[in-house]
Amino acid sequence: MSSSDRDLYFMKEALKEAKKALEKDEVPVGAVLVYQDKVIARGHNEVEILQDATAHAEMICITAGTTALENWRLSETTLYCTLEPCPMCAGAILASRISRLVWGAPDLRLGANGSFFDLFALNHPMHSLEITPRVLEAESALLLKTFFEVTRKKKKSNP
Repeated sequence: MSSSDRDLYFMKEALKEAKKALEKDEVPVGAVLVYQDKVIARGHNEVEILQDATAHAEMICITAGTTALENWRLSETTLYCTLEPCPMCAGAILASRISRLVWGAPDLRLGANGSFFDLFALNHPMHSLEITPRVLEAESALLLKTFFEVTRKKKKSNP
C-alpha cells in the first residue's frame, strides 16, 4: 500500500470517529493513532459530554495511545486527525514525541499549523515531526459545516 493510500485509509478511520462525535452533538472531530500500520488508539471530541475543554479528539487519542504502548513516548506513531490541531493539542503532539501528523480540514480560528499561527514552524530540540496537511479536507470540512449549520438552526428556533 502506498503512503498516500495509507493516509486515506487511516483518515477515513478518523472520520468514523468524527461521526461518532457528531452523533453525540459534539463538534465532529476525530483522531486515530497508528503504530506499525495498526490503529492503536481512537478518540473523538467529548468536550460537552465531559464538560472538559481539554477533551479534544487528539488529547483522548494520545492518552489512549500511551496506555496501548505503555509509554508516554509515542515515537514511531502517526496521528491522523480530521481537523488541524489547536495549540493545546499541538503541544501534546510535540510533548508525546509523535513522529508524524496527518490532518484534514484547516482551523482558521485556532489552527496551530499555519491557519492561525504555526507552533510547528520551529525545529523541536528533541525530535522531528513530519506533517501532511489537508488529507480528505473536503470530507472533514463538510462534517464541521453541517454540525455548525444545525447548531445555528437549533439556537434560532430556541432563543
